[in-house]
Amino acid sequence: MRDSIEISPANEHDISALCELLGILFSQEHEFQANPSIQQRALTEIIADQTIGTIFVARYREKAVGMLSLLYSVSTALGGRVAILEDMVVHPDFRNTGLGARLLGHAKDVAYTTGCRRITLLTDQTNLAAQRFYLRQGFNLSGMLPMRLLLTQDTQTTE
Repeated sequence: MRDSIEISPANEHDISALCELLGILFSQEHEFQANPSIQQRALTEIIADQTIGTIFVARYREKAVGMLSLLYSVSTALGGRVAILEDMVVHPDFRNTGLGARLLGHAKDVAYTTGCRRITLLTDQTNLAAQRFYLRQGFNLSGMLPMRLLLTQDTQTTE
């Protein structure tokens, strides 16, 4: 099976399958909910503009069975391009096959060859399996504490 899996950048024809994979991912996360219309809009924007990011798709017999998205920014601390690993999911039928490591390895290689100096990611605090996976793939825990502010009408300030 390993040899029959291909990894390549996503295209607009992949969006429906990517929304299904994101549905699997968001069912496992506490902070997010699947909303295919919102995910479709975001995926379309990323795929259309490679300066925003790259979405990698793992395909088995032309069916999307895994995905990983990198979003790009510039770090003043590192003086160059960096990536945020925004989403990574492998279909449950393909977990524990090495596909996740292969997909992440591919994304790390592309990030490096395109000048990224760092990849940052977030995991749920309770998702110990994901944390162990990322540690095995060379990631380290950070002393930084993630904080979020969702921008809604309630968070807007007026001067």
